[in-house]
Amino acid sequence: MGFRCGIVGLPNVGKSTLFNALTQTAAAQAANYPFCTIEPNVGNVGVPDKRLDALAAIAHSAKIIETQLAFVDIAGLVRGASKGEGLGNQFLGNIREVDAIVHVLRCFEDGDVTHVEGKVDPIADAETVEMELMLSDLDSLEKRVPALAKKATQGDKEAKIGAAVLGQALDLLRQGKPARLTQPRDEEEARIFAQAQLLTAKPVLYVCNVDESDAADGNAHSARVFEKAKSEGAEAVVVSAAIEAEIATMPAEDRGEFLAELGLEETGLARVITAGYKLLHLLTFFTVGPKEARAWTVHTGAKAPQAAGEIHTDFERGFIRAETIAYDDYVALGGESGARDAGKLRQEGKEYLVHDGDVMLFRFNV
Repeated sequence: MGFRCGIVGLPNVGKSTLFNALTQTAAAQAANYPFCTIEPNVGNVGVPDKRLDALAAIAHSAKIIETQLAFVDIAGLVRGASKGEGLGNQFLGNIREVDAIVHVLRCFEDGDVTHVEGKVDPIADAETVEMELMLSDLDSLEKRVPALAKKATQGDKEAKIGAAVLGQALDLLRQGKPARLTQPRDEEEARIFAQAQLLTAKPVLYVCNVDESDAADGNAHSARVFEKAKSEGAEAVVVSAAIEAEIATMPAEDRGEFLAELGLEETGLARVITAGYKLLHLLTFFTVGPKEARAWTVHTGAKAPQAAGEIHTDFERGFIRAETIAYDDYVALGGESGARDAGKLRQEGKEYLVHDGDVMLFRFNV
């Protein structure tokens, strides 16, 4: 499954540079002027997971397949985007298709790189973009909610539910608050709310783009962003797009030493993925064998049949049981055979909640 992240922000904050580095491509043209990116670029990235390498080594797997993460580089938003400024309507439409918003904020000073607002202020930048997203949602709901309310008076049950939950979102937007603060009362309201594809309902990960010298500990600008993220229940990470761009061109064996010299333990990509998984409540399970070791992604709370369905719909439809080994047991006991002999291979049924790191083999009959 992975997840699909839309990279947004004002022009010239480092979005396309970060995209190029993270996806290790030159798909997005990076330049020092607004609207360099017009069509959204999409890059699929294998999610690095050291556990997968360990499992493959034990099982002597011929191939390793990482779960995939899609980054979508969306053009820079500007003030007035909700009214079509700077091709705003097109860009806002691209955001509706993603699972989460990766909001890149400029947290570095550089007189050679212009800023669309004339000053470096990441909080003001974040508020500018958020306001445009809220105005777009507000415009949408001010048309949709009255129509639903009218249908509800005619006995339309779904319209009544929609009017209630989207009406709550509309009230929040009128107060200058994002729609993600809406609290659906049950699964039906949650389904209708999700179908509305509101821009400000998307979870947000703030990426503080800093200079190389601030990559390890951040700076005063990024500290303010972290405070903002904490107050909103969002996530934030510090990344130096310049460093990520350099790492992307480096042989894999040289990256560890380069990061260590900068006081970094992992790449920006790894930090973005970790924060993204936390933000979207995702977890990883594995399938392992001589042909391949593979990582899969499901939402926290997924049951065994749903995990089976990530591999193939027939696995979910004909699910019988899941033979499951915890990652630590698989490694400590030298694989499936050792885990089985030690009584650590479990037979789990349809109600089993998948745990992060589970090594699973699905039995099914269609």
